[in-house]
Amino acid sequence: TAWAFATAGVATETFFGAIADAAVNRIGEFNSQELANTVWAFACVGWDKFNMFVTFDSAIGERLGDFTDIEKSQLYLDALYVRVKFPDVEFPLSRHLESLRSTCTQNETAPSQLQGDVSAVLEQLG
Repeated sequence: TAWAFATAGVATETFFGAIADAAVNRIGEFNSQELANTVWAFACVGWDKFNMFVTFDSAIGERLGDFTDIEKSQLYLDALYVRVKFPDVEFPLSRHLESLRSTCTQNETAPSQLQGDVSAVLEQLG
């Protein structure tokens, strides 16, 4: 899956483009963990294709109550990435940014060190 390849550092545009196309076409089949992991993976590899994030963020926004605190922490980092990458666009998750941030920083299951590092860098950028 996208998360496994992003974690392994396999991130060619052609490869992730094929994953993005397949994921967008099957988004209705994704559970909350698959949605969170997929958008997190695309943020980790620096994906810059606007439409994929809009599609995923819309699906996530409609089902936000289904996500665990850990998944919401991933979504917060995705939302920060999207905000930095596309500063002039209001994404569906943007309206949930504060509640996602609160979950990320206050829940009992702390974000990973990598998530914390990425979050700090993204917050510094904007």
